[in-house]
Amino acid sequence: MDFNVRKLATDAGIFFSRAVQFTEEKLGQAEKTELDTHFENLLSRADCTKNWTEKIYRQTEVLLQPNPGSRIEEFLYEKLDRKVPPRATNGEILGQFMLEAAKEFGPGTPYGSTLIKVGDCQRRLGGAEREFLQTSSISFLTPLRNFLEGDWRTISKERRLLENRRLDLDACKARLKKAKAAEAKAAAAPDFQETRPRNYVLSASASALWNEEFDKAEHELRVAQTEFDRQAEVTRLLLEGISSTHVNHLRCLCEFVEAQTVYYNQCHKYMQELQKELGRRCPDSLEVNSHAVGSPTDPSAFLPLNSPSPGTDALQIEEVQPPASGTRKAKVLYAYDAGDSSELSLLADELITVYTVPGMDSDWLIGERGNQKGKVPVTYLELLS
Repeated sequence: MDFNVRKLATDAGIFFSRAVQFTEEKLGQAEKTELDTHFENLLSRADCTKNWTEKIYRQTEVLLQPNPGSRIEEFLYEKLDRKVPPRATNGEILGQFMLEAAKEFGPGTPYGSTLIKVGDCQRRLGGAEREFLQTSSISFLTPLRNFLEGDWRTISKERRLLENRRLDLDACKARLKKAKAAEAKAAAAPDFQETRPRNYVLSASASALWNEEFDKAEHELRVAQTEFDRQAEVTRLLLEGISSTHVNHLRCLCEFVEAQTVYYNQCHKYMQELQKELGRRCPDSLEVNSHAVGSPTDPSAFLPLNSPSPGTDALQIEEVQPPASGTRKAKVLYAYDAGDSSELSLLADELITVYTVPGMDSDWLIGERGNQKGKVPVTYLELLS
């Protein structure tokens, strides 16, 4: 118990001494040992790395899991060292709802069969998202978190030790400076004309005392300088390791980009397949949706999209002539059934000639196949050079 009390008192004295030294430095009443320029640059680079890594890590968490409640739940499971329970993605939930709705409406109905197709696609999109989240967490988030919770904590600890060693060193320098000044004053020649010659004895005794104090302060300074240099070297090595951290984070960043590329490619593939499937199934069943929205009493509400409104001259396809230049070949991506006599029906994967005419809607082109001619939607085509 006595040992603990003595140690507590010693630690409190050291803390108080460092606090006094730090305060005097801030007030400009004490000198401060400055680090070399290279060391200061390493410190600045380390702080910059920590700050931006923390911001990137937090925002990546938001990107991968926008729900703050889910992020807090995952954090608690991680701190409790328990496995996070599997959670369905939003795409998987939506797909499940669509499949259940299709059972209610009837799988054989146009709406029900389409819900099955779309719901299955949404489930596959949700599965791709799950794989992307897992891959990104392992290859990108985990290394960033390991740096912040591991390497950076070690660097911070050693930097605090270095700061304490610097304060101790500056305090020793201040004590040595005071001891040197006191020794010089005590060693000054005594005044033999004084009525009390015992001052000579007192002066000699004070000189010896301050000489001993000077030697002690000098020894403490050498010890403090050695400890400071050793700690500075340890801290310097850790700070120089930031370069290796950058290399590791660069590799992790490339893996994150690769995971995103795979994920978005899968999503694009699934959606293309779905769009192609719906293009074959939906033109007849969705014919009502090819009309502009309007009131039931508005005649224009029952006109096809891009058709001229009543009272305007309709585009006469027979009178349209291809321009002297500007015709292009186009590949048909999806089958298309003509909505009226001015349009041209298309077959998937066939090649046609297309061109535009002045005043025509930019979403449509004039297509030709042999002697057949008509308007075709641009979104169903892949223009070839």
